[in-house]
Amino acid sequence: MLAQRTLKSLTKAVGVGLHSGQRVELTLRPAAPDTGIVFRRVDLPQPVDIVISAEAVTDTRLASTISSGSAKVHTVEHLMSACAGLGIDNLYVDITAEEVPILDGSASSFVFLLQAAGIALQAAPKRFIRVLKPVEVREGQGATEKWARLLPYDGYKLGFEIDFDHPAVDSTGQRVDFDLGTGSYTRDIARARTFGFTKDVEMMRANGLALGGGLDNAIVMDDYRVLNTDGLRYNDEFVKHKILDAMGDLYLLGKPLLAAYSAFRSGHALNNKLLRELLSHADSYEVVTFEDEKKAPQGFAQLARAW
Repeated sequence: MLAQRTLKSLTKAVGVGLHSGQRVELTLRPAAPDTGIVFRRVDLPQPVDIVISAEAVTDTRLASTISSGSAKVHTVEHLMSACAGLGIDNLYVDITAEEVPILDGSASSFVFLLQAAGIALQAAPKRFIRVLKPVEVREGQGATEKWARLLPYDGYKLGFEIDFDHPAVDSTGQRVDFDLGTGSYTRDIARARTFGFTKDVEMMRANGLALGGGLDNAIVMDDYRVLNTDGLRYNDEFVKHKILDAMGDLYLLGKPLLAAYSAFRSGHALNNKLLRELLSHADSYEVVTFEDEKKAPQGFAQLARAW
């Protein structure tokens, strides 16, 4: 049986929110089979659980935000991406503020936390959502066109193309294809950092956003170049971060996908719209398990290697 996964022990981190600049403590705890991933706002007078799902996403401006009633958690996509890359099914995320800490701006710190806690196999079958028919969402035309789609595929792969009119971005790779069955998430994707432009950061800070952002947790560019003294972690770090984000956004479905995802200039909003479009057509997907893990697509049965 291809089994569900949780953590062997709890693990903690302290950081600041990218947009709020607020100090936040994060505790990742094991959860029972079929719990899913649950964010718990433990700072509230009465703690509130927010179970991840496509419908729990209530805001996609600048990041993915999930809510239950008035309780919210912003910027969940990097932690969710790490969970997707390592195949974590069940997890409690205790959080003391309304934004996940940005840490180094990538998913690598979350990968380290999860692997340091240890990954435990559970006595329940891992459930996948297998895409049966093409699903696509589009917005805009010409210079503003963007789209995202899911196609049937016996595994999980992602292809992303970006289009930024900026010399520092244009000089790097604009497209990346990543297949979980043949690539290494921890090596190839997890270290890609979020990025922004100084002119945008100044505008966001004037509106009370990006208060926790800086050169230690993001790639920052002026009109011509990357300002980080240590440069890029990957030659194509910008588009790889878009893959990282997409993996986190798509994992908000609540189960791993068996599908081929491809996108052009997509973002958090369009990724969530794609999930909702998939769920709106009951004949476009099915839930499957693998009693014989040898019959599962490559990349899911093996525990991800440490660094």
